[in-house]
Amino acid sequence: MGIPPAEGWGTATVHAPAGTIIGRRSGQVRRFLGIPFAEPPTGPQRFAAPARRGRFTEPYDASRHGPTSQRVPLFATTTVPEPSVPGDDVLNLGIVAPAADDDRAPFPVLVWIHGGGFLAGSPASPWYDGRAFARDGVVCVTVGYRLGVDGFAVLDDVPTNLGLRDLLLALDWVRENIAAFGGDPEQVTVAGQSAGGAAVLALLSSPAGDGRFQRAVSLSGGFFQAGAVRDFLGRLGDRLGVPATRAGFVGRTVEDVQRAVLDLRDERGDDTLVLGPFVGDDILPVPVAQGLAVHGHDVPLLLGATGDEFDSGATEGSARAAGTRLTDTLFRAACPRTAEARRAARPGTWLYSFEWPSPVLGGAAHCADIPYFFDVLDAPGVTEALGADPPQQLATSMHADLVAFIRGEEPAWARATGSLGDPAREYGRIGAPLVADTTGVFDPVVRPVSRAAAGTC
Repeated sequence: MGIPPAEGWGTATVHAPAGTIIGRRSGQVRRFLGIPFAEPPTGPQRFAAPARRGRFTEPYDASRHGPTSQRVPLFATTTVPEPSVPGDDVLNLGIVAPAADDDRAPFPVLVWIHGGGFLAGSPASPWYDGRAFARDGVVCVTVGYRLGVDGFAVLDDVPTNLGLRDLLLALDWVRENIAAFGGDPEQVTVAGQSAGGAAVLALLSSPAGDGRFQRAVSLSGGFFQAGAVRDFLGRLGDRLGVPATRAGFVGRTVEDVQRAVLDLRDERGDDTLVLGPFVGDDILPVPVAQGLAVHGHDVPLLLGATGDEFDSGATEGSARAAGTRLTDTLFRAACPRTAEARRAARPGTWLYSFEWPSPVLGGAAHCADIPYFFDVLDAPGVTEALGADPPQQLATSMHADLVAFIRGEEPAWARATGSLGDPAREYGRIGAPLVADTTGVFDPVVRPVSRAAAGTC
């Protein structure tokens, strides 16, 4: 197998329907990384629906992270460490599980979808390490999916929403194989942050998502549906010197295409962020908000956002009083809108708001809540983003709430219905009550209320 030796690590072997998989064990934590769930999306499979991976004929070495869809980062510096791993087998997943002799099995399962604007991001980030979940009796699965043009282009003779189709196939793999890792296939929570949180809401709203998971968590998600995709692809084709067709883009490497997207971003700004879930196919026949009113009503949902998202760094007065601020428009307004769409859902929808201000980022910034929910304040990059002394007590509390939800416990605060004043669990603002409300959230579509009234998501 050639698993590299590492001090304190031994091997861990699982015999799953997918085949024999060999990972590593340290203490009471087992890691199985880079497990392919689909054929590599290269050659004839590029721009094709994901093809289920066949059973491994030999023991599979799952000792290291697999290749990532991200070839080049979206920005030179990102809050979340997002390593790019070379290789074509990008449709893979990693599993961090409690030890096989842990008598708490079968364990509930968390399936994590990374963010990155549907253009970038990496499931290999140390911020997504599931060791604290394994410690607390949860199997944590991180999933890779196609990004950017390869995952979300709208092209003739190409299936739409390839990235979402990848995630659906990954969920099928989990359902069929996770019991071999100690997981309970009937207790699967799908969760994600930013684009990953938007993917969760898209899957929850989709007829294709029905029955594939039992709970859902969306961190800083929102309804990030595709924008002027064909216009964008036309400009991208011009830059690459190819027609904006499947044949044209196949003639360029994934790295070439991703670099061209970054070049356009540098020239034109945020209009490159138009790739995302496409509405009007079998996966998303209607917009996400409409789909949420119909599908997933038997799935409990926990969702929220950070207090400042991309407005961090502004002064408290200017950031919190600006009714049209980016934070509310893109992220926080989606919380009451989602709750309203799911008003008839049972068990229901619960909201939270992360308000702890990072002294480095200048506020409760986008991504700052991830190390708290994962309880990994010692992970690489946390000090650079959150400062030298992020409060462990906050991480303990947030992680415990998430673990309880994954286990099937109902949150301690009341459900949300989309009404003004809905309750929301507030994390991290000094002197704040346990539960605040949504009165001050600005929604340019439903309820244009000023943020001056210090509400939460």
